Amino acid sequence: MEIKNKQLERQKTIVKTSVLGIVANVLLAAFKALVGIISHSVAITLDAVNNITDATASVVTIIGTKIAGKEPNKKHPFGYGRIEYITAMVIAVIVLYAGITALIESIKKIIDPVSPDYSLISIIIISVAVVVKIVLGLYVKSVGKRVKSDSLVNSGQDALLDAVISVTTVIAAILYVTTGISTEAYLGAVISLVIIKSGLDMLRETISQLLGESNDVEKANEIKKTVRSFEGVRGTYDMVLHNYGPDTYHGSLHIEVPEDYTANEIDKLIRDIQTKVYEEHGVVLTAIGVYSYNTSDEESVAIRKRVTEIAMSNEYVTGVHGFYFSRENQSIRFDIVISFNAPSRSEEYNKVYEAISKEYPDYMIIMALDTDYSEE
Repeated sequence: MEIKNKQLERQKTIVKTSVLGIVANVLLAAFKALVGIISHSVAITLDAVNNITDATASVVTIIGTKIAGKEPNKKHPFGYGRIEYITAMVIAVIVLYAGITALIESIKKIIDPVSPDYSLISIIIISVAVVVKIVLGLYVKSVGKRVKSDSLVNSGQDALLDAVISVTTVIAAILYVTTGISTEAYLGAVISLVIIKSGLDMLRETISQLLGESNDVEKANEIKKTVRSFEGVRGTYDMVLHNYGPDTYHGSLHIEVPEDYTANEIDKLIRDIQTKVYEEHGVVLTAIGVYSYNTSDEESVAIRKRVTEIAMSNEYVTGVHGFYFSRENQSIRFDIVISFNAPSRSEEYNKVYEAISKEYPDYMIIMALDTDYSEE
């Protein structure tokens, strides 16, 4: 229930912040458009258009947040959280479109220039707009980071970019009034390129999230610490976190427990771990695999140590776990983790396998290649 309340509170915060952004941007757009038309300033007019795209982005954020908050159903059992990434992508496309449109208009003005007609009041209005956009941008971005909303972060970033653009517009106006040199169209082109770059950066980041990124290292370490706090759990490995929206995770992992644990003890342990991880981290562990470790065979300790030494002597091996020595079956089984930095993970695997097989020729070596999804 506490997790659900946090999600509802997050949704309300995003909507309220977006509504504030809509109101502020519409008012700024109206003032800038009026000043731009009166002064024949292409830079100020484009700045007004950019405020409208910001307001549109806030509308998209609200719609996306509402959809993301829908309950899971038969068709979408993991919920609608990922719609927020699509929302962030739409905002990036809006920003990109605004930049391309502005660049086209600026080029037209360079080819067929129109002299601006600035007044003191227009310069003052734009200066006030700069202050408003800085305050709005910092606020929206900080809220976005706090509630982990990429849409709000993108909107805040765009607002701060608008402030920089408005500052350059004021400089151009002052330059024209004092020297008679018009840099309007060229400034508009520069503004457009900055907007386009910003849109591409936002789009690239959102696509990366949709493709699936590595586990959040800090979050993964916190969960592992929680799991290891249970009596009998010697290690936590192979964690995979699937992101279904900001702060919406389903995951799986392996735990290492004594070989003499009964099925009933393991079942209770797994259920307790799932409950605690969800309560403390909001992560649903849909699967917990089990490794057993030797508790009665003293020789296994020496073998485990030697196998670990051989494996870790390879520069690309970052871990060895799930070790179990069976005298009855004449087998040694374990997993090794090989870094993505390796030129060829399969080749490094073969090198380690051959070295361990040479050390223990009388035993069947069962070595699995594992991946650290939290690798930095």
